[in-house]
Amino acid sequence: MRLRENVLKAKHFQLEAARRRAAQVETMVAELDRMAAELDQQIVHEERRAGISDPTHFAYPTFARAARQRRDNLAASVRDLALQRERAAAALADAEADHAAVLARMERSEERPGEESQPAARRMARAQ
Repeated sequence: MRLRENVLKAKHFQLEAARRRAAQVETMVAELDRMAAELDQQIVHEERRAGISDPTHFAYPTFARAARQRRDNLAASVRDLALQRERAAAALADAEADHAAVLARMERSEERPGEESQPAARRMARAQ
Protein backbone atom coordinates (compact mmCIF):
# COMPACT_ATOMS: atom_id res chain seq x y z
CA MET A 1 0.00 0.00 0.00
CA ARG A 2 2.80 2.40 0.87
CA LEU A 3 4.46 1.88 -2.53
CA ARG A 4 1.27 2.81 -4.37
CA GLU A 5 0.86 5.92 -2.27
CA ASN A 6 4.42 6.97 -3.08
CA VAL A 7 3.88 6.38 -6.78
CA LEU A 8 0.67 8.40 -6.65
CA LYS A 9 2.42 11.24 -4.82
CA ALA A 10 5.23 11.24 -7.39
CA LYS A 11 2.77 11.36 -10.30
CA HIS A 12 0.81 14.11 -8.57
CA PHE A 13 4.03 16.10 -8.10
CA GLN A 14 4.89 15.64 -11.79
CA LEU A 15 1.40 16.77 -12.75
CA GLU A 16 1.64 19.91 -10.61
CA ALA A 17 5.11 20.70 -12.00
CA ALA A 18 3.79 20.40 -15.56
CA ARG A 19 0.89 22.70 -14.68
CA ARG A 20 3.26 25.26 -13.18
CA ARG A 21 5.52 25.15 -16.23
CA ALA A 22 2.60 25.64 -18.62
CA ALA A 23 1.35 28.57 -16.54
CA GLN A 24 4.85 30.11 -16.46
CA VAL A 25 5.14 29.96 -20.24
CA GLU A 26 1.69 31.53 -20.64
CA THR A 27 2.64 34.29 -18.21
CA MET A 28 5.90 34.98 -20.05
CA VAL A 29 4.10 35.18 -23.41
CA ALA A 30 1.54 37.60 -21.99
CA GLU A 31 4.25 39.77 -20.43
CA LEU A 32 6.32 39.90 -23.63
CA ASP A 33 3.21 40.76 -25.66
CA ARG A 34 2.44 43.58 -23.23
CA MET A 35 6.00 44.90 -23.48
CA ALA A 36 5.88 44.76 -27.30
CA ALA A 37 2.61 46.73 -27.30
CA GLU A 38 4.18 49.38 -25.07
CA LEU A 39 7.16 49.61 -27.41
CA ASP A 40 4.80 50.03 -30.37
CA GLN A 41 3.20 52.98 -28.60
CA GLN A 42 6.59 54.50 -27.85
CA ILE A 43 7.71 54.06 -31.46
CA VAL A 44 4.57 55.76 -32.79
CA HIS A 45 4.98 58.60 -30.30
CA GLU A 46 8.65 59.13 -31.20
CA GLU A 47 7.90 59.02 -34.93
CA ARG A 48 5.15 61.63 -34.51
CA ARG A 49 7.43 63.80 -32.40
CA ALA A 50 10.18 63.67 -35.03
CA GLY A 51 7.81 63.81 -37.99
CA ILE A 52 9.65 60.89 -39.63
CA SER A 53 8.14 57.42 -39.84
CA ASP A 54 10.50 55.89 -42.42
CA PRO A 55 13.15 53.79 -40.62
CA THR A 56 15.48 54.09 -43.61
CA HIS A 57 15.47 57.91 -43.47
CA PHE A 58 18.84 59.29 -42.35
CA ALA A 59 17.24 61.43 -39.62
CA TYR A 60 15.02 58.66 -38.20
CA PRO A 61 15.12 58.91 -34.38
CA THR A 62 17.68 56.68 -32.73
CA PHE A 63 15.29 55.86 -29.88
CA ALA A 64 12.63 54.68 -32.34
CA ARG A 65 15.21 52.56 -34.17
CA ALA A 66 16.34 50.94 -30.90
CA ALA A 67 12.73 50.42 -29.79
CA ARG A 68 11.92 48.74 -33.11
CA GLN A 69 14.86 46.38 -32.67
CA ARG A 70 13.82 45.54 -29.12
CA ARG A 71 10.22 44.95 -30.23
CA ASP A 72 11.45 42.64 -33.00
CA ASN A 73 13.57 40.74 -30.46
CA LEU A 74 10.53 40.37 -28.20
CA ALA A 75 8.49 39.04 -31.14
CA ALA A 76 11.21 36.46 -31.80
CA SER A 77 11.12 35.46 -28.13
CA VAL A 78 7.34 35.05 -28.29
CA ARG A 79 7.74 32.76 -31.32
CA ASP A 80 10.29 30.69 -29.41
CA LEU A 81 7.98 30.52 -26.41
CA ALA A 82 5.20 29.24 -28.66
CA LEU A 83 7.30 26.12 -29.18
CA GLN A 84 7.88 25.84 -25.44
CA ARG A 85 4.14 26.30 -24.90
CA GLU A 86 3.42 23.34 -27.19
CA ARG A 87 5.98 21.21 -25.36
CA ALA A 88 4.59 22.25 -21.98
CA ALA A 89 1.06 21.42 -23.11
CA ALA A 90 2.21 18.00 -24.32
CA ALA A 91 4.06 17.38 -21.05
CA LEU A 92 0.96 18.40 -19.12
CA ALA A 93 -1.22 16.03 -21.14
CA ASP A 94 1.26 13.19 -20.54
CA ALA A 95 1.41 13.94 -16.81
CA GLU A 96 -2.40 13.99 -16.60
CA ALA A 97 -2.62 10.67 -18.43
CA ASP A 98 0.02 9.09 -16.16
CA HIS A 99 -1.72 10.39 -13.05
CA ALA A 100 -5.08 9.07 -14.25
CA ALA A 101 -3.54 5.69 -15.07
CA VAL A 102 -2.03 5.38 -11.59
CA LEU A 103 -5.35 6.31 -10.01
CA ALA A 104 -7.16 3.74 -12.14
CA ARG A 105 -4.63 1.05 -11.22
CA MET A 106 -5.04 1.85 -7.54
CA GLU A 107 -8.83 1.68 -7.79
CA ARG A 108 -8.67 -1.66 -9.62
CA SER A 109 -6.29 -3.11 -7.04
CA GLU A 110 -8.52 -1.98 -4.19
CA GLU A 111 -11.42 -3.89 -5.77
CA ARG A 112 -9.42 -7.16 -5.84
CA PRO A 113 -8.99 -8.91 -2.51
CA GLY A 114 -5.59 -10.38 -1.74
CA GLU A 115 -3.59 -7.59 -3.39
CA GLU A 116 -1.68 -7.06 -0.17
CA SER A 117 -0.39 -10.63 -0.19
CA GLN A 118 1.48 -10.23 -3.49
CA PRO A 119 5.25 -9.83 -3.35
CA ALA A 120 6.49 -6.25 -3.36
CA ALA A 121 8.33 -6.73 -6.67
CA ARG A 122 5.12 -7.66 -8.49
CA ARG A 123 3.26 -4.71 -6.98
CA MET A 124 6.05 -2.37 -8.03
CA ALA A 125 6.05 -3.77 -11.58
CA ARG A 126 2.32 -3.11 -11.83
CA ALA A 127 2.70 0.43 -10.52
CA GLN A 128 5.08 1.25 -13.34
